[in-house]
Amino acid sequence: MQAVVARHPGLVLRPHMKTAKSVDVAALAAPGFGPITVSTIAEARYFAEAGWRDQIYAVGVTPQKLDQLAAIGGDIKLITDDVEAARAIADHPGGLRALVEIDVGEGRGGVTPESDELFTIATALGQRLAGVLAHAGHSYRGRDNPTMAATAEAERAGVVRAADRLREAGHAVPIVSMGSSPTALHAAHLDGVTELRAGVYMFGDLFQAQIGTHTLEDIALTVLTCVTGRKPARNAVLVDAGALALSKDRSTEAAPHDYGFGLTLDRQGRDTLGGAIVARTHQEHGEVTGPSPLPDLAIGARLRIAPNHTCLTAAAHPHYWVVDGSDAIIGQWARVNFW
Repeated sequence: MQAVVARHPGLVLRPHMKTAKSVDVAALAAPGFGPITVSTIAEARYFAEAGWRDQIYAVGVTPQKLDQLAAIGGDIKLITDDVEAARAIADHPGGLRALVEIDVGEGRGGVTPESDELFTIATALGQRLAGVLAHAGHSYRGRDNPTMAATAEAERAGVVRAADRLREAGHAVPIVSMGSSPTALHAAHLDGVTELRAGVYMFGDLFQAQIGTHTLEDIALTVLTCVTGRKPARNAVLVDAGALALSKDRSTEAAPHDYGFGLTLDRQGRDTLGGAIVARTHQEHGEVTGPSPLPDLAIGARLRIAPNHTCLTAAAHPHYWVVDGSDAIIGQWARVNFW
């Protein structure tokens, strides 16, 4: 992602730490305590205490959370698409600033670039206005490069249009922020944007591999599991990674290749099981089967599962065991969970 940013002079990378939630990963993604994005107050506090003080808390904020966020210190910027929240931010003694969230087509949060609400919220924020921010979450529905490029351009054009309208009305708009991993990688240009946000690119997953964010070989996170039962009559084995270890995300179901609840790899992370997948999950059980006969796996044999949605899978675990080119553990990296 640093290479993407390097192609656009003046652009700043603000990696989203909601996937990794780890200071060890942040040291690689935002070296020198660079700007980051977070999605929970727990993340904001954890990273601020470790030295990452320039943050965007990229979830719509409520007045009840302002005291907690202000107490963290540093330069934590909020986002809002609501005038009531904007007034609460402006009135708060903690000096918090906020960006107006812009809806560029996803239809989740945000106000549209041409809306009158844009001015109402900016006026309510007053001197606390830090800029505008967009997230094209609907980019995940793209399946080819032209579609992804078009979504990236719509995101860029929308957030820049919002910034231009506010500036024409006399507002200072220092930050123009956009990004998701797909649009960051498919944008033809980023004129008018000051910073790029992305997060899942750090680890990758099966879904992102199918929309062109990276290749299957780039997936950096897997779940280590053990064979607990053998069912040769149905060409299956049971493993001790179930829904709580993998999540029940089925995002690849509508993708070109359905990986069930995860792609099953050998202990070294190689696809030597003929494309076997976790076809079913229960709370603590997964059932692995595949289109080809499974090898004779011993009870206790170790396998690795590549996840559909790495953000959700990683959230089930307290830390990462780090390997480098083999299955030998070279470190343990902590992460922050919960809210």
